[in-house]
Amino acid sequence: MRTPFVAGNWKMNMTAAEAVAFLREIRRALNQIEGIEIAFCPTAVALPAVADVLKATKIGVGAQNMHYADSGAYTGELSAAMIKPFCQYVILGHSERRAYFGETDENVNKKVKAALAHSLIPIVCVGESLAQNEAGETHAFVSGQVKAAFAGLTAAEMSQCVIAYEPIWAIGTGKSASAAQAGSIVGMTVRGAVAELFGEATAQAIRIQYGGSVKPHNIADYMRHPDIDGALVGGASLKPSFVELVQNAVV
Repeated sequence: MRTPFVAGNWKMNMTAAEAVAFLREIRRALNQIEGIEIAFCPTAVALPAVADVLKATKIGVGAQNMHYADSGAYTGELSAAMIKPFCQYVILGHSERRAYFGETDENVNKKVKAALAHSLIPIVCVGESLAQNEAGETHAFVSGQVKAAFAGLTAAEMSQCVIAYEPIWAIGTGKSASAAQAGSIVGMTVRGAVAELFGEATAQAIRIQYGGSVKPHNIADYMRHPDIDGALVGGASLKPSFVELVQNAVV
């Protein structure tokens, strides 16, 4: 039985002070919701403050990125050891990192291995563009991303990971894949690629989130699909109505 997992990716939003004020407003209500795991992924500078304000709750904390090296001449970067004291999760391979900062499948793979070495849970993002979707290339492209991201892992290591299927055309656009569309790709393409690499048992055990314009009014539809285990939520996680979203995710 896979435990549902909803994570809020705040992207480049909220100062540390704003984050603390927001979480003080909603943490009690979120902490009372049973049957689901919840995490927030703030900016790096807000990680210590967010970790502190959530320390007495069951709500987790994640970073939005990290470097694969333990240390070195990588100006502006943070290692797994640097973020580990403040969080349990780290988002890796988000489409914005790939599009704007040159993130490659090879880098994602290195980061996954580094995160696992420091007992961090990677939330690895995969997803296709609108052009790829319309050209019928979704299966080949997303399957390739999955296989590249987790190459060289053992089944035991893979079982510690989370995958987020986020079609690029649905991120921040107001458009969203239907539950049937998303569930089909999650089940056949994403879970199918994991099965090819590690076997059916591992594929059935791993949690796969959907991301892309997830809102309080549509989360339940996604969660009813047997292959979707939660959501990686962007803009909707910056609002008090995120409590309603999480409540609606428990179906």
